[in-house]
This record gives sequence, structure tokens and C-alpha cells, in this order.
Amino acid sequence: MPPLRQPEVLPMSREEMDALGWEELDILLVSGDAYVDHPSFGAPLLGRWLVRHGFRTGICAQPAWDRPDDILRLGRPRLFAGVTAGSLDSMLAHYTAFRKKRSDDAYTPGGKAGARPNRACIAYTNAVQRAFPGLPVILGGIEASLRRISHYDFWSDSVRKSVLLDSKATAITYGMAENSIVTLARTIATILDETGEVDLRALRPQLAGLPGLAVAGTKDDIPEGAEVIELPSHEAILDDPKQLIEATKLLEKQVHQNKAWAVQATGGRMVLVAPPGPLLDTAGLDELSGLPFTRLPHPAYRERIPAADMIRTSVTTHRGCSGGCSFCTLALHQGRTIRSRSKKSILGEVRAITEVKGWTGSISDVGGPSANMWGAHCASDQSACERPSCLTPRICKHYRVAQRDFISLLRAVSDVNSVDHVRVASGWRIDLAVTDMQALTTMIREFVGGQAKVAPEHQVDHVLKLMRKPGFETFETFLDLFDKESKKAGKKQYVIPYLMSAFPGCTEEDMRALHAWLDARGWKPEQVQCFIPLPGTAAAAMFHAQCDMRGEPIYVAKTDAERLRQHAILMPDTGRVPGGKGRGGQERRGKGRKRPRSGDERRARR
Repeated sequence: MPPLRQPEVLPMSREEMDALGWEELDILLVSGDAYVDHPSFGAPLLGRWLVRHGFRTGICAQPAWDRPDDILRLGRPRLFAGVTAGSLDSMLAHYTAFRKKRSDDAYTPGGKAGARPNRACIAYTNAVQRAFPGLPVILGGIEASLRRISHYDFWSDSVRKSVLLDSKATAITYGMAENSIVTLARTIATILDETGEVDLRALRPQLAGLPGLAVAGTKDDIPEGAEVIELPSHEAILDDPKQLIEATKLLEKQVHQNKAWAVQATGGRMVLVAPPGPLLDTAGLDELSGLPFTRLPHPAYRERIPAADMIRTSVTTHRGCSGGCSFCTLALHQGRTIRSRSKKSILGEVRAITEVKGWTGSISDVGGPSANMWGAHCASDQSACERPSCLTPRICKHYRVAQRDFISLLRAVSDVNSVDHVRVASGWRIDLAVTDMQALTTMIREFVGGQAKVAPEHQVDHVLKLMRKPGFETFETFLDLFDKESKKAGKKQYVIPYLMSAFPGCTEEDMRALHAWLDARGWKPEQVQCFIPLPGTAAAAMFHAQCDMRGEPIYVAKTDAERLRQHAILMPDTGRVPGGKGRGGQERRGKGRKRPRSGDERRARR
């Protein structure tokens, strides 16, 4: 389909549709986030991408889920409704590490909690199906992506089925879905019946052949001759928690090698996870980033949206994470392969930021999941690689980084007219940083802005190995250089280390060892993240099975009492821990010698 003219904002009302001359939508996107027209927000990003490919797309942001009124407002879409919980898993958005209700939500006007439901993918799917019977519902975003097979759910302390089956949605587009969702839309457009509605019986066999989708079906739906990875069944995982370890390892393999189908039997049904869809390359990312985002909340909002303020002057330079940390969702959702935007595209976005109302002269962040991975790539064939991480237990000999090119990029951003300050507020991967002291020295002297965020997570080697993090001596090397170069530059700068308690395999003795190290340096943490097992991650599987990824038993602090005792070793004022506002977990966590940015801000930047 030919591209459509990009609207100033995607429509959220019938009046906005009428102003565009759209009698109906092709696709309705339902999101648990407020609508901020910024490339860091998933629904607006996909919405503008779909418009670019000729599909009239509207947004229903944070609708009521107990009645259909809000979802009905834009009318029945011609092709399908896409549903996302938003930028966070909805359970993480609502509950702390100690399962206490949160009092805020950075992705909601006024920062108010309660605008999205628990298990939002399920609740929104049910609401759409009540509003538009027979309409295909496609799940996407982090909640659906990480719950696409049987997974451990911390908040119910149980293994839950694929969210596809629990929600009764039509399919899941997992991972970064730009190419998958366009292919899906084009496929659905070919099978409308004589009344103009989607023929669901004709659709189901078509879906099973599309990359980047998870659907319910049978093995007969898999293309003949395709490679198939058979995951332990849901029932097998219920009977033996170690089978969740096996399922997690196999799913990581499928994502990283990008060629096989993964299938899982559940109660007489089967979830078919097609190989990942083709990811946007540099040209695709440049095209996507160049769409005319206003970078502001939809004009209908009257209250500030905290997350919008946090990311207004930040620039995302790349996608993916090669680290593969066992507690993190990034590699499983975005992929382990780094895909970087071009220097020209990034500078174009910076110029666009300087023209947005309220520009103050400062670019608050140039980076990504780990800022110094921009331009990184593998010099070998990744399709045969068995490693879950390119960086641990040691940096792969085929892994190439471009940290001096990143410094050149930052200096080019500094030279843009009306840019006074450029900072890298994203986390740095310190094991990569110390491989190029010249680049690291420049980074410390020119682009820190007072605080450098790094993620040692812990101090004890056996815990770091379970986390898939580098040895602690790397952090100490980094600290020595940081202090030395900051003094040479005449700057008073701080390291903000992200720290974690109660990780699988971590004991109270291990936490005391970390406390002793901090105490010896005179550091008194004000914020430490207590580990949250996020669905789909290796760490969640270890937490549930109480063994490492090889199946060997490990100690796990399972009860809140055990977790609180570990947390209290670094945070003695345990009375404020359960109800605290620090969020961490999904994106980042931490505190060092100076108060860090809030968990919400760190999350928005990711």
C-alpha cells in the first residue's frame, strides 16, 4: 500500500479521524501507556510506521478495561487491533519487589497509579473482543513478548501458560515488531470476506507461516522441512521446575540463532513460535527515526507525563544488547545483535530536538541499553553461536566495538547549533569500556555530566557468574581510572553503581561481603534493587527451580523475609523498603555515592 501523509499526531478521537478524512481505521493500537508521540514509546512508534506503509492507524491509550466505551470510540478497525501493556510489564508497573502496591506510574498523566490493569494484555484483549466480536487481536510489547511461552510469574508465585492462551488473542508479535506487523497487516488485508471483515478461518493457517509471530496451532502448521526446537511442555514444567531452565535455554537459542521454530505443548494445545522476523538494519532504523514525531504528549492531555519529560531530549542510537545478563529482558526481546543508526540520522534527530518547544540547550542522553555498544558487531557467523552472551565469561574474540567512533559521534552532536551540553546518561558496559582507555578517558572528561551509571550489580564472583556479569576487578579498574581522570579534568564527578540484593545464588554472607567493600570505600547506598524475577529471563527460571542454568542446586532467597534480610544488609532502614518507590528490575537499578535518578527515569531511557 502507498504511504499515507503523516498526521501531526495519530488520532485518538473520531474528530481527529474526520480531520484526516479517515472514515475508518485499518488498525487500532491499544496501549497501557499514555500517548506520547516519541520514538521511545512503542504504540506511537509502530503507529507511525504503519501509516508510513499505508495503514490508517489510531491509538486508544489507557482505556477502561471493564467496559467497551473507550475502545469503541474510534470505531471497529478494518484489519485488527494491536494490544500492548505498554513500556513495562503491567505487574512490574504495579508492584514492588516485595509485592506492595506502587503509588505512581511515570507513563500516566500526573504520574498517577491505576490507569492500566493487572495483566494488561489479558484485560485489554478481553475488552477488545467484547467491543468488536470476531476481530483479530494481536499482542505485542514487552509483557506479551516475554510471556510468549510458559513462564514463572513472581507475583502469583506460579508457572503460567503462554499469555497467548490465557488471553485468547489471535497471535503475538514478539520482539521488535516493525517488519512483522507490516507483513501481518498486509496478510490480513488479503483475506477479507464479502462483507469486508476478516475471515478468521482463512487467517489462522496464514499466520503460522509468518516470522516473528507466536500462534496456537499444530505441528502440521509448520512449513515442511523447517528446523524445530521442542520445548518442555507446560505440564512437564509444572511437574519439574528444572524443565523451566531447559525451556529458557532453548528459547534463548532460538532467538539468538534466528532460524528455528520453537513449539510447546500446553493442555492438549500447542504454541508455535516462528523464527524471529527480520530486524530493521541501519537504513530501516534511520527511516523509522526520521518519521515526524512531535516528541510531546498528545495535546489532549492536561497533566504532565513524567516519562515524557525524562526522555524529551534523549537520543537512542542503537537496539539490542550483547551482554545477555541473566536477569535482563533486553537480549530476549530486542536481540543480542546490535543494530545501530547512522551518524547522519542521529544528528538529524538532535537538530529536530533543538526545534521542540522548551529546548534548553542540553542533550540529556545519547546512547542505548549500553551506550558504548553503538557500532558494535560480530565478525563471525552468529547463526551457529551457542553463547548466551557475547561478553561473558569473557569478551568473544569475534566481537568488535567502535568506542572511538562513538566519541566522534558525541563530539559531532556537541557541534550542532544551539547544543551547549551533551551527556551520556545511559549505562556503560564497563568490560568494554576498559578495553579502550583512550576512548574511556575522553568519555570521563567530556561527557559524564557529573554522574556515570555503571552496573557492577554485586561484588562476589559466583553471584556475578550467575548474573552473566564480568568479574568485580573490572569495576575496580574502572573506578580507579574514573577518579584519576575526573581529578585531572578538575571535575567533581560520581559513579552511580547499580546494585542488587537477593539474586539467585546470593546468600546473606555474600551481601555482607558487598557491604564490607562499600564500607571500606565510605559508600553508603541510598537505593538498592531487590531482585525481581522477570518473566522469560534465565534468572527467573533459576529463582523458580532453585538451581543454576546447568541444573546444579543453588541457594535462593524465596520468601519476603529472606529477601528483606539480604536487602537490609545494605539498606538498614528496612521499614521503608517494601513501600518504597524505587522500581528497578525491568530496566535498571542502583545507587552509589550520590542520589541517582529515579527508577522511572532510568526505565524511560531504555
